[in-house]
Amino acid sequence: MKITISVIKADVGGYVGHSAMHPALIEKAKENLEAAKNKGQLIDFWVMNCGDDLDLIMTHKGGVGEKGIHRLAWDTFMECTQVAKKLKLYGAGQDMLSDAFSGTIKGLGPGVAEMEFEERKSEPVLIFMADKTSPGAWNLPLFKIFGDPFNTAGLVIDPHMHGGFKFRILDILEGKQVTLSCPEELYDILVFLGAPSRYVIEAIYRKSDGEIAAVPSTQKLSLIAGRYVGKDDPVLIVRAQSGFPAVGEVLEPFAFPHLVEGWMRGSHHGPLMPVPFKNATPSRFDGPPRVVAAGFQLNNGKLEGPRDMFDDPSFDRARERANDIADYLRRHGPFEPHRLPLEAMEYTTLPEVRKKLEGRFEEVK
Repeated sequence: MKITISVIKADVGGYVGHSAMHPALIEKAKENLEAAKNKGQLIDFWVMNCGDDLDLIMTHKGGVGEKGIHRLAWDTFMECTQVAKKLKLYGAGQDMLSDAFSGTIKGLGPGVAEMEFEERKSEPVLIFMADKTSPGAWNLPLFKIFGDPFNTAGLVIDPHMHGGFKFRILDILEGKQVTLSCPEELYDILVFLGAPSRYVIEAIYRKSDGEIAAVPSTQKLSLIAGRYVGKDDPVLIVRAQSGFPAVGEVLEPFAFPHLVEGWMRGSHHGPLMPVPFKNATPSRFDGPPRVVAAGFQLNNGKLEGPRDMFDDPSFDRARERANDIADYLRRHGPFEPHRLPLEAMEYTTLPEVRKKLEGRFEEVK
């Protein structure tokens, strides 16, 4: 049976500030999705949050980009925004960049990750949700999961994975994409993935049969709005086991809290800290950036779970290291490399400051 998983997220109001999600928003979203499930529009759903982002995890038979599912998510976010405004929550409706639904939620602010596939005999799926960062945050872990044999032993010893994977890479500035094959084009892949502020992974496929393996959200709010309106807080779907990386191989890259852009005002580099659901409440300097992992077993489209995959003491050292890195970076204050480089600051204060001082710049004699 072909199943579609749609993970759609939006920041519709923070509690308190940008740190967490008010329970009333979770309840409103559950109410809407339960009604859709009762009407047969959804097979199953789960409502979660990471920080101040509302994450809708939905299974259905409509395929990727199904207008009714996108409309359901849009309406849910709009109704949750009204609840947030009544509660005077911070940044209510921050990700909703339009008042009108246009047939797809893409381009309207919320982040979207979707994939359709034939459900296997056993179908483990991991849903990653991040806060205070951008889509490029997935570049390094996804490369390690699907391209690095030192991380993923299955690339060496599993005959179903030994042929490697294809990476579809998106240039978010020019709106162009390219598909590259790993391991043959490994070095070319790294040229692009090493620049996560511009090039992001759009999808990963198993090379032997073209089966979809992973899909992240790629929406970048500042490019949609033309100004800084908040960080993108991406989501990611990864299939595991039986011809795909094992669950432990999928989780392993997050034991290293790599640097990502985002954090305070979307203008700083910080370590991506893997945390259990209960600790997805970034507050220190509105961070550091967080990631949670929800594990599900699909059962004819039903979401058995979630398991809190980072609620494990083996990730304690990663969290400690992330705090050490945060201490080091914070001592830089407004200086790079803690603050993002100027080209990444174009959507914050830089243009205004430059315009204000324009007449005071003189030619060098």
